[in-house]
Amino acid sequence: MSPPRPPRRRRRHPAAAAALLLACTAALGSCGYGSRADQAPAAAQAPAAGAGAKLSAASVTLGYFPNLTHATALVGVREGLIGRELGGTALKTTTFNAGPAEIEALNAGSVDIGFIGPSPAVNGYVKSGGRGLRIVSGSASGGVKLVVNPEKIKTLDDLRGKRIATPQLGNTQDVAFLDWIASRGWTVDAASGRGDVSVVRTNNTITPDAYRSGAVDGAWVPEPTAAKLVEEGAAVLLDETDLWPDGKFVITNVVVSQKFLKEHRDVVEAVLRGTVRTNEWINADPDRAKASANAALGTLTGKELEPAVIDRAWPSIVVTDDPLPATLRAQSAHAVAVGLLESPDLTGIYDLGPLNKVLGSLHKTPYQDTDDQGR
Repeated sequence: MSPPRPPRRRRRHPAAAAALLLACTAALGSCGYGSRADQAPAAAQAPAAGAGAKLSAASVTLGYFPNLTHATALVGVREGLIGRELGGTALKTTTFNAGPAEIEALNAGSVDIGFIGPSPAVNGYVKSGGRGLRIVSGSASGGVKLVVNPEKIKTLDDLRGKRIATPQLGNTQDVAFLDWIASRGWTVDAASGRGDVSVVRTNNTITPDAYRSGAVDGAWVPEPTAAKLVEEGAAVLLDETDLWPDGKFVITNVVVSQKFLKEHRDVVEAVLRGTVRTNEWINADPDRAKASANAALGTLTGKELEPAVIDRAWPSIVVTDDPLPATLRAQSAHAVAVGLLESPDLTGIYDLGPLNKVLGSLHKTPYQDTDDQGR
């Protein structure tokens, strides 16, 4: 852990900080495990078709976030690594700021394949009675940190009585933090966030402002929000990778609507061939990939990340084809334990057949989920 440095904070009047904290909390509202949609998706980009014959669908719509944990999509789309595998089938893309909105689009048929975190994937699967989606590949691991104000918090024990932000009630980081709190013997009411630690659900776009104002004392957040907070003077107190066996846990999966998978399995395989090649490309040339991902963010959001932010954030995110199913099930169990989810039946949530067909064709080792051995 890097030694803490004094925070660069512009002081605000306490009333202003309290007003910001109230706005942060009100904006999130009440919701269940991975259940909140922040806003409508961005409009789909114009279709891009590669050379060659069309596959079984004239087009495929890919959904993802303008976020570094969706680096496979950012780079794969920008560099044409996904589109070129589709031949004459057009690639359409659309972006989201919250998993639930993407799940809704997937269920409605306006998105065919999506990059998404484990919590909304599980929630979408459970709410549809196992009929809505399948996880067909991994995409990313890691990239989540607990960052804090070093003037107020110097050890993990110092978190007691402090205000710590998570992105939203029941999202992947919120569940991880609540589970970590419970592991220390502390108590927090999951719904309200009140207890030995105050859990403040705050949109990632607002969190740096909330930290700067003093409305929160730290945050358990994904990159690049963690790196942005460090630039504001926060210190990394804990990297979530240290809590998982082998330092791996799923942060982003690739999901597909079951209807699209059934009708256009060849298209799903082509997209996955593109994601596998993209992950190879990223791992082979991380500096070039970092620049590509940042350029994609600039196109999608209107502003690239500052060099210091992306340089700090990028190394902690590992792109991978491995869906890491054991970690998804552990995350679901954590949500059950903290009272945000009833015990789910996740049998059938994975279909790794298309991924393994692609991996086999590229002479790579296949993955297997124990519940889906026949797929």
